Amino acid sequence: MNTLDEKEQINEIAIEIMNLARDGILMNMRFMDFALSKFPVELRSETGRHLFTGSALYYDPIRLLRQVKVEKNYGARLYLHTLLHLIFYHSFEVDKKDRRLWDLACDIAVENTIFEMNLHIMRLSTDDALEQRLKMLKKQVGGLSAGKIYKCFRVDEPSDEAFDEWHKLTYRDEHIFWDIKEEFELRSDEWKKISERIKADLKSFSKGKNNEAIEENIKEAVRERYNYEDFLSKFMVMGESIGINDDEFDYVYYTYGLKLYENMPLIEPLEYKDAKKIKDFVIAIDTSASCRGELVETFLKKTYNIMHTKETFFSKINVHIIQCDNEVQSDDIISNQDEFDDFIKNGKIRGFGSTDFRPVFTYVDELKNKGEFSDLKGLIYFTDGFGIYPEKMPDYDTAFIFINDYDETIKVPPWAIKLILEDEDIENFEEKPRVK
Repeated sequence: MNTLDEKEQINEIAIEIMNLARDGILMNMRFMDFALSKFPVELRSETGRHLFTGSALYYDPIRLLRQVKVEKNYGARLYLHTLLHLIFYHSFEVDKKDRRLWDLACDIAVENTIFEMNLHIMRLSTDDALEQRLKMLKKQVGGLSAGKIYKCFRVDEPSDEAFDEWHKLTYRDEHIFWDIKEEFELRSDEWKKISERIKADLKSFSKGKNNEAIEENIKEAVRERYNYEDFLSKFMVMGESIGINDDEFDYVYYTYGLKLYENMPLIEPLEYKDAKKIKDFVIAIDTSASCRGELVETFLKKTYNIMHTKETFFSKINVHIIQCDNEVQSDDIISNQDEFDDFIKNGKIRGFGSTDFRPVFTYVDELKNKGEFSDLKGLIYFTDGFGIYPEKMPDYDTAFIFINDYDETIKVPPWAIKLILEDEDIENFEEKPRVK
């Protein structure tokens, strides 16, 4: 047999292994049929690695045959491992992440899901050791989704020895192309719809089976994400702000006059324009014992940073920062950026009792009745969510803001916006020079 024939034979065997892997997944997990049809799996010789590009799996035939020789189920394990990365949206969520920890968290979440499915076609000889580690991690983290594992690792980073052990037990594919965003943006919406479809199909195709892990990870994947800067724009109001109105000013006549009459314009620019800026605004802070002071401070700094760098303040503002546990503890009124600076620097968190959201809304209604607000459009409430919510809908937009460990069992009133922010949305921002 010459070298070319040997290479062709290796490729044919590798392709057959992956075809059998695909068929095995389909037979045991009918709810995966549509996802499998949309998942490109291609042979790529001489790479020496299995590469997950973020949308396709490129597998090395020689490496695959060596692995299958040791572990007969390795092809199916690799196939499902990479497919779950897509279904769980892992490759689309790399922004602002510590990639070393994120990659490991994603691999652990996927391998835990496969392990809990308890399918004989996925079993590897290393699964006993993996099971012990997963049990210990689950005690520490709870549900093993990539987001929860990543958050845990950010706080308590694994030692080099522990990291290497996790890597040996969960590594299947390379994630080196996850930073290429152009292709991801084209496919992220498609895979989100596929994940939603799997979430629905799980209920009809797999009753009574071990699907808690895949359901939890899909729930995290399809959860709505928000840009906090965009979110704040919902609470901006129309008003008059000094500046050239580019929409209504004609530069042709202006420059023609300068040319014809020697620096004498035919028209002058309008001095005012309509601009979306914040005037009346309420930031309520849950200061119950479960809300940490440093997290509250970071949230306020983030909100402040967005406001003043985006030039969203009128020159005269009326922002109330209300602290409340089971009663209103303080109301700091901010009328300009200097006062906001002073509050951020010298303000103290007060309260730390139980949580009742109702006093804030009662207090704000009283302020409105007294004429303290001319055009209050919004109130944002930073909280862990555990407390007594008001039953009556206020006449201004309200949002309850949570960090990503939000408990899904908490029911926010239907008239309120529920905004879940990631740790990175709060922590990763740059202090910029204040806009004058």
